[in-house]
Amino acid sequence: MDGTGLITGDDGLVRCFWHGNLEDYRRYHDDEWGTPVSDDRRLFEKICLEGFQSGLSWLTILRKRENFRAAFAGFDFEKVAQFGEDDIARLLADAGIVRHRGKIVSTINNAARAIELKAEFGSLARYFWSFEPAPEERPARMDYATLRANPTSPTSVRLSKDLRKRGWTFVGPTTVYAFMQAMGLVNDHIEGCVCRGRVEAMREAFARPR
Repeated sequence: MDGTGLITGDDGLVRCFWHGNLEDYRRYHDDEWGTPVSDDRRLFEKICLEGFQSGLSWLTILRKRENFRAAFAGFDFEKVAQFGEDDIARLLADAGIVRHRGKIVSTINNAARAIELKAEFGSLARYFWSFEPAPEERPARMDYATLRANPTSPTSVRLSKDLRKRGWTFVGPTTVYAFMQAMGLVNDHIEGCVCRGRVEAMREAFARPR
């Protein structure tokens, strides 16, 4: 990687640097990261997995994602909210996931909070997409220096504060911004990345939940 934050793959395409040309990580970069999402279960899954990532790499979580899905009932928050002490013990014994009691308990708590949020707003998507940043809040150009200098944003600070006020946990501004990047609330593919234009077109065509 040079100072642009871009790397060229063996397929000759230029992409953001962070996937390191690892096949599974590159697929995630190409097919998922930044693509706008309105499915409540996927939104809940992602914000929970971002919490599990805290202190770890996303690649670690990505490679355990199917195990997490099996362990947490496919991130059906109606089901996860019903988990009790036996489930916590089961999850702490599951070597396929990150066995951190605080993060496991947080996911169960956040499932209950997600039910409340859906009851209030109609869907998690409607709530989260109401925090999509206005154009004037976004950088004029998304280059490597801008990306590295902004692990949070004014919007992620606001969203984090609101979630915590509602009782959510493991949702600090950095965690929330990573969630926003992944779920397409912002397009942080670096200028020159082969995916940036495609993701921007998808965002423009996306029917935002209202």
